[in-house]
Amino acid sequence: MEEDFEMDDSNSVSAPEDGSISINNVRKDYRIGKNSVTIFSDLTMTIRGGDFVAIVGPSGSGKSTLLNLIGGIDRPDAGDINFGHVRIGRMSESALTKWRGANVGFVFQFYNLMPMLTAEQNVELPLLLTSLTGRQRRERVETILSLVGLTDRRKHLPSELSGGQQQRVGIARALAGDPKLLLCDEPTGDLDRDSAEDVLAMLRILNKDLCKTIVMVTHDDTAARSAKRVLRLDKGRFVEREAA
Repeated sequence: MEEDFEMDDSNSVSAPEDGSISINNVRKDYRIGKNSVTIFSDLTMTIRGGDFVAIVGPSGSGKSTLLNLIGGIDRPDAGDINFGHVRIGRMSESALTKWRGANVGFVFQFYNLMPMLTAEQNVELPLLLTSLTGRQRRERVETILSLVGLTDRRKHLPSELSGGQQQRVGIARALAGDPKLLLCDEPTGDLDRDSAEDVLAMLRILNKDLCKTIVMVTHDDTAARSAKRVLRLDKGRFVEREAA
């Protein structure tokens, strides 16, 4: 039977963590028909709390799989993934859902906004699952939209926003629960260069001023240089590590 969680000194999956991530001897396989494809066989890495790491590498190298494992979307077949003192690979599904809501924000390449909702409604959406009152939700949404510079666009639908503005709404939505960790999957992949730089500048501010731990997957070397560290992943292994 799965354990809900394992921690050194707390009995709450939403207890404050330092944002550090440790991946220890992780193996991940996928079944394709009768065949098994190994993505990672013995992956080990550490990301310090407050770090900003870009993971680059060719298609099929395991970048998105790694994000899914760190965010608890997928589970390793062997090995451990820890967030602070929490062993997320050992959680039950219900505990993992609560942990993600309290600790992780996701930023996607294609924004994944609800087209029939305004910017402020999209940001408020994850807060509907919390115990916040309507007034508290509205106050938080207003604060976050101000942070990303979209107060004057709060009543606009996604179709009325530029790509860069839509991605800023996506970042605001990821920040709604005040997570320690932001997982960004090609956040500038669908943007022009100026919009991409605006988004990267915002991520740098969130990392520097708000101490968010950021893990960003990208094909763009220019985007990768915005991070503090660049890790190159190829065929399920880190083949090169360099400072950004």
